[in-house]
Amino acid sequence: MAESIRLEIVTPEKTVVSDEASMVVSPGTMGEFGVLIGHTPFLTTLKIGTIRYTDKNGKEKYVFVSGGFAEALPDKVTVLAESAERRSDIDIKRAKAAMERAKKRIEDDSSGYDIDRAKAAMQRALHRIELAETL
Repeated sequence: MAESIRLEIVTPEKTVVSDEASMVVSPGTMGEFGVLIGHTPFLTTLKIGTIRYTDKNGKEKYVFVSGGFAEALPDKVTVLAESAERRSDIDIKRAKAAMERAKKRIEDDSSGYDIDRAKAAMQRALHRIELAETL
């Protein structure tokens, strides 16, 4: 592929993706956005969601992100994510257990848990499950 964008998705722990792509689509907090070669530079925040991209072989790939920042340049997209997992690395059992834990914490008013934090955990778990099971 002569015209490609370098995609880097990194977390505090590791580099999750370092690949060439023809197109990158990300879940911005103000809405989903796509980046092609030659894109105008910008910086934005990300919400919980899926980054999808088409690799150099034309295969569409998916990466779960739980928020962070994205920088788009004419030839590169860099994502600094709080956490990220390739679709193939998502542990469905772990995600379902996290969803159940969050659900119990939300339903139990006397638990003393931070409800907003439990709702965010549930949203992350639901998105992981959806990505792993439906695409």
